Amino acid sequence: MKNTLTNKEEEIMQLLWKLEKAFVKEILAAFPSPKPHYNTISTTIRKMEDKGFVKHIAFGKTHQYYPAIDKETYRTRFMKETISNYFENSYANAVSFFAEQEKISVEELKEIIKLIENK
Repeated sequence: MKNTLTNKEEEIMQLLWKLEKAFVKEILAAFPSPKPHYNTISTTIRKMEDKGFVKHIAFGKTHQYYPAIDKETYRTRFMKETISNYFENSYANAVSFFAEQEKISVEELKEIIKLIENK
C-alpha cells in the first residue's frame, strides 16, 4: 500500500466499509447530497485501487469494488501517522491537545487512565 487517502478518497472508503462491496452506482447512491458526479467516483476509486486500498471483481466491463484494508487497520495506521506528524510522536501531547480544546472531559480522561491501568 502506498500513500494515504485524500479527503474524498476517505469519504468513499467510509462508504465502502459500510457497504462491504459495491458498484460505482451503489457508492453514488450512498453519498449524501450534493452527490459527486459518477465519473468523479469512478476515477477516484481507480486511484484508490492503484494505491492498494481497494480491489475489484470484474463483471464484464463493470467492476464491483471492495476494501483491501479493514477499517481498524487503517485507523491504527492513520492515528500513528497523525500522532507522529502533529504531536511529536507523543500520545500525551495528543491527549493534552484534546483537553485544551475542551474535546475531552475529566471523566473521559479518568476512563482512559483506568483502561491503561487494567492492561
